[in-house]
Formats: sequence, structure tokens, C-alpha cells
Amino acid sequence: MATPLPLIGDLALSSVQQIDHTLNGGFERVGVPGLDGDVLQRAGRGSHTMWIRGVFSGATAFADLGALQGLAAGGEEVSFSADITTALELERVVVADLRAQAVAGTQNLVQYEICVVESPPLPPPAEVSGFGGLDDFGLGDLGFDADIMGDLAALADDVAGAVDAVMEAADQLAALAALSSIDVGGPLQPLADTISGVSSVAGTFGDVAKSLSDLLGDTP
Repeated sequence: MATPLPLIGDLALSSVQQIDHTLNGGFERVGVPGLDGDVLQRAGRGSHTMWIRGVFSGATAFADLGALQGLAAGGEEVSFSADITTALELERVVVADLRAQAVAGTQNLVQYEICVVESPPLPPPAEVSGFGGLDDFGLGDLGFDADIMGDLAALADDVAGAVDAVMEAADQLAALAALSSIDVGGPLQPLADTISGVSSVAGTFGDVAKSLSDLLGDTP
């Protein structure tokens, strides 16, 4: 039974003399003080790489070399199969390097060496989440749907309702703050002092409420 020829794209590589397969496991060495040896952290394996050495001969030698040069120059992803890749899950490869030699004193004989590198498909694009991912930090506790792809009109209504609640709280604090100017004296004086401290809080709530109202275009 004849051994199948290595095939790169539509080009059969006849008279292959040697194929080397190399693979980087993707490990990084990390030194730890007080530890003999290094800790190995794996970020993911590298691409499968094959070095192929062979010759083109006969009437089609330079035509085959031209096809191989076209693959190397174009950089297109192509299929690849060979006995050495039996256990590998290779889908597409590129010709990363090419070296060719025409030997003096020979006719229609070209030596070549190519480096074929696995080109895996890219992962799917990242999906955009609500508020750029900030919905995972407690925005759901505000009482409205923080999904950016949800019903934006309903979201605006919920925010407007929240602003109304803040405005009402600000009005109540302002009323309490107004009591701070009354000199009640006697046993009610501690209560008046406490209410006096509400004045600055009322102002703060009022400013926040006005800013939110202006943002929604509904200034009272």
C-alpha cells in the first residue's frame, strides 16, 4: 500500500525527505522565593508547527515550486495533511517560511524547506452586557432592569420614579431644616440642635434631585 503524499492546499509534496513537528506547551516559568524549582503557569498551547524538507524533480519541478512560493507569498490559510499529523486536530495552516535551492549541475531538481504553522479560528466576539458589565455590581438593587438591550422606555420611567422619591425626601428634609432657626430652648433644645444638623443634608439632597431632574429633562 502506497504511503499518501503530504498535501498542502491542492499541492502534493512528492519526494519529502523529512518532516519535523514542534509544539510549545505554553508554559511560563515563575520563580517563587524559598521554593526549589519554578512554578509553571500555562496560558494555552502554541500552534502546531511542521518543518518539511524535500525536493521537486522532473518536468513539473519549477511549476510545483511556483505554487509553493505563491502559498508563502500570499499568506492564505490552506488545509494540510500528512502522516505526522494523524493525532493532531489541524484545520487550517499557513506557510510561514520558505527556503528553496537550485543545485548546480542538476536539471529540473529543486530542494525546498518550508515551515507550516497552524492557524486556529478566532474565538467568537465578546458580547456587550448591560451598562458595560456594571450590572454585575449591584445595579439590579435599584429596582429596575439594567439590561442595556431591554425596554429603554420602561427604564426611563423607573428612573423618573426614583427621582420623584428623592425630590420628596429633599422637601421633607428642607422642612425639617427650616425648624433649625426656631429658638425653642428648654428640654426641646437638643431636638432643635439635631434638626439644625439636617440643614446641610437637605441642601445636598436638593442638589442631587435637581441634577437628576435636569438630566431627565423634567425640571419641576
